[in-house]
Amino acid sequence: MNKILEKEHFSEKVVKLVVEAPEIAKSRKAGHFVIVRACEHGERIPLTIADADTELGTITLVVQNVGTSSGKICALNPGEYLTDVVGPLGQATHIENYGTVVCCGGGVGVAPLLPIIKAMKQAGNRVITVLAARTKDLIILEKQCAEYSDEVIIMTDDGSYGNKGLVTEGVENVILREKVNLVVTIGPAIMMKFVALTTKKHEI
Repeated sequence: MNKILEKEHFSEKVVKLVVEAPEIAKSRKAGHFVIVRACEHGERIPLTIADADTELGTITLVVQNVGTSSGKICALNPGEYLTDVVGPLGQATHIENYGTVVCCGGGVGVAPLLPIIKAMKQAGNRVITVLAARTKDLIILEKQCAEYSDEVIIMTDDGSYGNKGLVTEGVENVILREKVNLVVTIGPAIMMKFVALTTKKHEI
């Protein structure tokens, strides 16, 4: 059983939970995830570890309410418990000093991107972060990303915040103005596809 210590609504459907998990907090790396169950007969849901605090022994999870099981997790409040939190799992993201790294995230994809941004910065890279969403209300973790980025560029489909346009436009503008050594992208599959096509065009 893992106690929920904090809860914050990023939007109507997206919730941030800070959960007690000291052993996971100690050993997790950028790119790792956990398997979570809300209750005894709940579905097993994979969630990326968005952040961790080794001193407090906590991990941060960002959950999008898309169905019954994720809805149960989103409905939990501070003081209540997750039945299971298993991890860290998966293969950690390879981190090294590449030079200039563009990290771009769409919607809730920003949650798994945050630890990569942090690790890339700590490895000595120049980090430019491009955050994208349909509208201003769906941009998450901007302040936390800014803490470890040399620059943050915001792209919204409707122009309600930052620059009007798609994430690929934000990425390409950076590529055209300076040398970029690596691009990391996490978000909807269609977004990642077009970011990959953009980088392929520029041989990055």
